[in-house]
Amino acid sequence: MVARGVSLLPLLMKHIVAEPKTTAAAGRSRGSRGCSGGLAPLHCTSPPTPPWLLTADELPYKPKPSLASPTLGGRITSSTFTLEQPRCVFTNLQDDAVIWLVVAVPEAIPNFNNSVGPGSSEREFQKFPTSALAYMTLNTTLLNYPCPKPPGEITVLRVGSETSCAKDNMRPTCNGPLPGPGPYQVKFLALRDSNPVAETAWSDLITLRTAQQLSSIPTTGSGRSAGMIALTSILSILFAILLAVLVAMLVFCGSNACGGSSSFSKPEAVTVRRYNTHHVYDQPAARL
Repeated sequence: MVARGVSLLPLLMKHIVAEPKTTAAAGRSRGSRGCSGGLAPLHCTSPPTPPWLLTADELPYKPKPSLASPTLGGRITSSTFTLEQPRCVFTNLQDDAVIWLVVAVPEAIPNFNNSVGPGSSEREFQKFPTSALAYMTLNTTLLNYPCPKPPGEITVLRVGSETSCAKDNMRPTCNGPLPGPGPYQVKFLALRDSNPVAETAWSDLITLRTAQQLSSIPTTGSGRSAGMIALTSILSILFAILLAVLVAMLVFCGSNACGGSSSFSKPEAVTVRRYNTHHVYDQPAARL
């Protein structure tokens, strides 16, 4: 019995010593998967999510902005475009939330930082799109976006309509004319105490109109058009000369300078003088 107990003691001690090593190895294995540096799970935490990469649960996801109706004149020009107002979009926000319009180039979309405030050097209109890939403008509260939309009311936003502040560095949130044809993408971002609380998705690509170069205009049939223009000019000049001659003839004949029919001459006044035959006296009637 004693020999058997003595023989089991080393095995029992070996098992007790080996178990913590296995647990530690498992901890190191889990730590290598969950943290860097091989720290134990109790001493490591996952890195916080950057504020500009908030998930849909933390930052509510809304529909994307859209251009105004095609029936609206001047919807897209060479320096402006017109959007529908975000009516009935931010319905769960408090009234003190400020709605901003963000205009960006496509390169800024993947890593866009919602925590960068409006008017900062990274969101300055005057630096767009060279050193600032996006800018923020047209800020207003929810009171200006009532829901539901009144029937028949035109509710649009024209982006790029302010020309007076385009070069004014004191107005970094200027809604100035867009510097080129784009393309651009926009979204609405709601801030409360300078913190993002809601946003829409990014819009589709918006490309502005460009003026055609004179050399790019097709010249097919240009010779025939030039001939027609020359012929029309000659006929117009001849018609003007004939009209001038006709008017001159009417004026000349109306001033009695041309002879002809008496119907154009004024008849002379006829005076009748009375002649008194003073040397002739009435003879008395013959007496019977």
